[in-house]
Amino acid sequence: MDKNQNQGNNEPRGHNGAHVHNESSGNNERIALVGAGLVGSLLAIFLARRGFAVDVFERRPDMRVETISAGRSINLAISTRGINALERLGIDDKILDQAVPMRGRMMHSLNGELTFQPYGMNDRQCINSISRATLNKALMTYAEQSGDVKILFNQRVTTVDLHEGNIHFEDPRTGQGTSKTYNRIIGTDGSASAIRHEMLKLPAYLCHEDMLEYGYKELLILPEPDGSFKLEKNALHIWPRGNFMLIALPNFEGSFTCTLFLPFKGDVSFEHLNTDDEISSFFNKYFADAVPKIDKLVETFHANPTGNMVTIKTFPWNVDGRILLMGDAAHGIVPFYGQGMNCGFEDCTVFDQLLDELSLSSTNIEAESWNKLFARMSESRKPNTDAIADMAVENFAEMRDKVADAKFLLEKAVEKVLQREFPGRYLSRYALVTFSNIPYKVALDVGLVDNEILAELCQGLADPEQVDLKRAESLIDKKLAPILAPYTGQLSLAASH
Repeated sequence: MDKNQNQGNNEPRGHNGAHVHNESSGNNERIALVGAGLVGSLLAIFLARRGFAVDVFERRPDMRVETISAGRSINLAISTRGINALERLGIDDKILDQAVPMRGRMMHSLNGELTFQPYGMNDRQCINSISRATLNKALMTYAEQSGDVKILFNQRVTTVDLHEGNIHFEDPRTGQGTSKTYNRIIGTDGSASAIRHEMLKLPAYLCHEDMLEYGYKELLILPEPDGSFKLEKNALHIWPRGNFMLIALPNFEGSFTCTLFLPFKGDVSFEHLNTDDEISSFFNKYFADAVPKIDKLVETFHANPTGNMVTIKTFPWNVDGRILLMGDAAHGIVPFYGQGMNCGFEDCTVFDQLLDELSLSSTNIEAESWNKLFARMSESRKPNTDAIADMAVENFAEMRDKVADAKFLLEKAVEKVLQREFPGRYLSRYALVTFSNIPYKVALDVGLVDNEILAELCQGLADPEQVDLKRAESLIDKKLAPILAPYTGQLSLAASH
């Protein structure tokens, strides 16, 4: 608990008799982060490294000492953008030591046949499965070890005065209220952000929320008795079934977290999975090879909640140089590109880069500098976060349906040939999103051009190795090269093979 919360009558009182503490005085001002999730904890480390003092307020208990529900999928996939943020802080190796590399998709057909689809051109191009809780705990500890970060748990935001910088918190266990005032408040409090909710009361502040008509349910595959994995360890497993799917991601200790993505309503949907028999029949019909491996299938299905998924696009992200949104609070996306956390971590990287560009530190940052910093952050990230949000929804259709389509598989096979024959010149959207730090908007534009090139090259083609390479080169030079030209020096990892 923050020592300032225990000073009783020595502090002035705010509304409802709550304690008020002003945390801003000259160059020693403290920055408030609301939310100690992944982005909030990582941002606290970045700020502390530059000498800023940071108070982080978290509505939940400390997950390092209390068992709490994750509330969201317990698996994450770290790829290049997320790793880049960790590298800037020198903690990437320690984090990745607790992750499982996934080198591709393992597709499970209806009759149990397996097909492996590599993500990249070699084993270096992989994504890494890690427990959300494991990562969050590590980042909170790194933040506190900086000496300049205080994390205050069980602090739920009830009201925020965006102009005065006053935040009122309530301890959900006791109902005790506390008010604090800051010059700078950054909302990293997720898709249900209380800070964003207050910002939307201001004129010209807009937010579009698009709820996917699909829910998700988590299940678990336990390790073998000897601790080994029951499925291929280094793969993301997918059971694509047209308009729904089951996936499984490996956990470090040998288990797999399974997630069923299914419409809320319809002939095959959650609304028809209520009884034990309905659940068993559904899984035996569509995921027969997974059924023997899933632990307490029916019991777990009943016990675990059905989650929903929403895309959030808001703008502006800032109120002058006083308030800023980052992570899901500003740009919630659905999980089908594995980029939610990576995108949030990239927010932190961009924020850190802007501090460099503006030559700002804890000792020379003035009000006008904060205005420039927050405005640049909001304006520069918005096109890219909108792009990955759109690509994530599109990738859902690919994962659940197209990965089993013959035309799609032919185009992907041709794409592998083009990547092999024209390294650094032909790049897939997936490679740019997952294995590079190229702006998401550029990856979106490249993907549209890639589709045009592949559609033209695959007309009348049966064998991908027989693709017309001369024609391909002409199309690449004409359509793709102009888009990628400004980023030539940044494409080495995405193009490596």
